[in-house]
Amino acid sequence: MSARGFLDRRGHWLALPAGVALAAAFAPAGIAPLAVLSPAFLFLLWEGAPPRAAAWRGFLFTGGTFLAGTYWLYNSIHLVGQAPLWIALFLMLGLVAIMGSYAAVLGYAVARWGVASGPLRWLVLLPAGWVVVEWFRGWFLSGFPWLALGYSQLDTPLRGFAPLAGVYGTSLAVALLAGAVVTLVLGRRAERLVALGVVLLVVVAGAVLTRVAWTTPNGSTVSVALVQGAVPQSMKWEAGQRERTLELYAGLTAPHLGTDIIVWPEAALPALERDLRPFLDSLHAAARARGSHVILGQLRHDPDTGAYYNAMLALGAAEQWYDKRRLVPFGEFFPVPAQVREWLRLMNLPYSDFAAGSDDQPPLEAAGQTLAPTICYEDAYAAEQLHLARRSTLLVNVTNDAWFGDSTAPHQHLDISRMRSLETGRPMLRATNDGVTALIGHDGALMGTLPQFEPGVLAGTVEPRTGLTPYVRLGNGPVLAIAFASLALGFGLPRRRGKEAA
Repeated sequence: MSARGFLDRRGHWLALPAGVALAAAFAPAGIAPLAVLSPAFLFLLWEGAPPRAAAWRGFLFTGGTFLAGTYWLYNSIHLVGQAPLWIALFLMLGLVAIMGSYAAVLGYAVARWGVASGPLRWLVLLPAGWVVVEWFRGWFLSGFPWLALGYSQLDTPLRGFAPLAGVYGTSLAVALLAGAVVTLVLGRRAERLVALGVVLLVVVAGAVLTRVAWTTPNGSTVSVALVQGAVPQSMKWEAGQRERTLELYAGLTAPHLGTDIIVWPEAALPALERDLRPFLDSLHAAARARGSHVILGQLRHDPDTGAYYNAMLALGAAEQWYDKRRLVPFGEFFPVPAQVREWLRLMNLPYSDFAAGSDDQPPLEAAGQTLAPTICYEDAYAAEQLHLARRSTLLVNVTNDAWFGDSTAPHQHLDISRMRSLETGRPMLRATNDGVTALIGHDGALMGTLPQFEPGVLAGTVEPRTGLTPYVRLGNGPVLAIAFASLALGFGLPRRRGKEAA
């Protein structure tokens, strides 16, 4: 049996493990070449496949990626949240099915209406389609912008595309390399030479772009201390734990008073702000006496509206608040009718009735710097942070990945934060409850981390930056324009091979 015949007959069986392999391209495994080779294999499985077969292969491939890459939802919903097993499996597999359906639609559309074969398909249509799907699933129905190909390239030359065109621009470069691999396998001699030229151009351009300084230091340095309490999520809200947690954070912080900026993680203290007012006032006074600014994740209640917020509190010359704008579906809010929501609460899902903060909140001010704040996974929504990044000299993220235990999720989330620094050309102060707490440079490099699941303080200095990268100026517009124009070309020409079409 020929290789083509083998793929045609066994394509459905091969799509799932190929998609699982793609998950290993992301942290913590970080096998970056798989981000090229796995999509290239899917493109080969789509070659010549009927529309329904192409749809199934796309579904199984991407379903495999998210099954292996986001299995940690089971940890947060069942093991930590203590929801029944069947609910955890239903929500986890539901997400996998939704993610797989996007690739199924792409596979069907390419097989049904796209140019049938040749470089126009491999180097234009398929890479563009991949990126449009990543972008679409990143916002549609609240979105889930996880496992975009660009996140796998933080330590390769392709990272140079991030300040220019963001994570989706980096994904386009990766998908283009995948298309070049397919062209090398299936193309004619001249087409293979074109593919080699594409590979050389993409890799060299990425390497050159890594040397471009898109932003510059603003002439000052800031000392920082990031506090990691490492309180297990299963213990955090237990009766009697509040005082121990207050003592823990106060004790870890005291030796670092005098540091310019001190950051505590998301919802660091297990109580509402109104119930902690004496403690917060004392902390504020101690910090102000030593010239420190403290930023902490703090839950709060608005008595005027009755709303609860997952927020960030900055204690400096005055108090400043930032309310989380992008809430976690089925974690911080439930996009279901009220009756279902009440039933799910009785089923012990990890759920809180939080309201979303307004979109026009200002940056935070601390130690003479302007900080663009994000809480937890809202830093995965890159375009939504740009209006704050344009006005900032530093980024700050507070998060609590304790929901996911010793899984791949905290490492994937760290790489998302690294990408935000790389895109914006700004250092990030990233404080987490139990890891991975990190100082991230303006180029996405890790300047220091703390071990997971251990209390500690990460101290260091950062150089705030000014200036705007092309991505911060223009957002996703340019890469989407290229991608949609490529789709129009790939779907608009006759279906026979390349330029041989009539």
